[in-house]
Amino acid sequence: MEECFRWYGPNDPVTLDHIKQAGATGVVSALHHIYDGSAWPSEEIERYKAGIESSGLTWSVVESIPVHNSIKIASRERDRYVGYYKDTIRALAGAGVTTICYNFMPVVDWTRTDLMYRMPSTGYALRFDAVDFAAYDLLVLERPGAEKDYTPERIREAEARLASLDAEKVATIERNLIAGLPATERTYDRDGFRRALADYQGVDADTLRANLVSFLKEIVPVAEEVGARLCIHPDDPPFSLFGLPRVVSTAADVRAILAAADSPANGITFCTGSYGVRADNDLVAMIREFGPQIHFAHLRNVTREADGSFHESDHLDGSTDMVAVVAALLKEQARRKEEGRPDWQIPMRPDHGHLLADDIGKARINPGYSLIGRLKGLAELRGVMRALSTVREV
Repeated sequence: MEECFRWYGPNDPVTLDHIKQAGATGVVSALHHIYDGSAWPSEEIERYKAGIESSGLTWSVVESIPVHNSIKIASRERDRYVGYYKDTIRALAGAGVTTICYNFMPVVDWTRTDLMYRMPSTGYALRFDAVDFAAYDLLVLERPGAEKDYTPERIREAEARLASLDAEKVATIERNLIAGLPATERTYDRDGFRRALADYQGVDADTLRANLVSFLKEIVPVAEEVGARLCIHPDDPPFSLFGLPRVVSTAADVRAILAAADSPANGITFCTGSYGVRADNDLVAMIREFGPQIHFAHLRNVTREADGSFHESDHLDGSTDMVAVVAALLKEQARRKEEGRPDWQIPMRPDHGHLLADDIGKARINPGYSLIGRLKGLAELRGVMRALSTVREV
């Protein structure tokens, strides 16, 4: 697999030189200063790409072109923003950047309640605490109708949890949930977040899925025309939050997405961390079934907890058998190469990483995207890939 690293642009404390030092050859990035749904100008794409290439690296994957909210709810502005999206696909492909990762999560992108969960190693991980989340949703945000989404036992747990938290802790949870993590389209205060949720009144899972299918039917032909590969990222976490539907969470969801626009241009980002949160997702079986349309892989591991919480584990530990996952991806890659596919090599990146060593305490760190934790993860994954390749050769 092509070893890549996510980069948040010139202001990222993790530099392109750091990425080279990690041994990666590909960069996963986006025009993060244009995240309002407008079209990305060709000249800006070319300038950004040239900056990456001047460091001896390749802009291998775009992550992400944001999908404007009007597309998700099919509001009056939808067609304009779909048009911008098509223009951006064409401009990227014209610059030779053809693997495009995106997501269709409503209101919030990837979501955690704790960005500094102390691990036994003394490093820090990202964590989603299901009880903290319920306490915020029910008792701080006071979302109308929220009580219908929780069991009586979980409501009692949430009440007890909130009573144990001081104001600073509650503020931290709120900031983590709604103020915006890296590369999110919008940030909110509490009232703004309530208004954003109100936009989705009447949008259930069937409606959101239909809006996604309509979007695919418009953009996939454009991707086909210019030789681009679209790869939708799963929901993170892969279940409903704040009463909002999420429709990219299970193998059944993937089948529906791929069937909606049957084309090599319509594919998936296989994120082991997102899909791995659900015990009912068999990751190796999913790779076998959807392998030809896996255009990009995020490799990270999570540890599922009994109460529905989860935290980011070391890349080779946790609830997912990462060695089996990598073996299945390498097998799919070998099949493509034998088939003669020009895009046989699957770009991957180590996703998220623990905050370790002297990254701890640095003022400018994107949560989950510090250097040392991801460097460690990439080294571990590289070792697995090298060992499995050697075994096959023997």
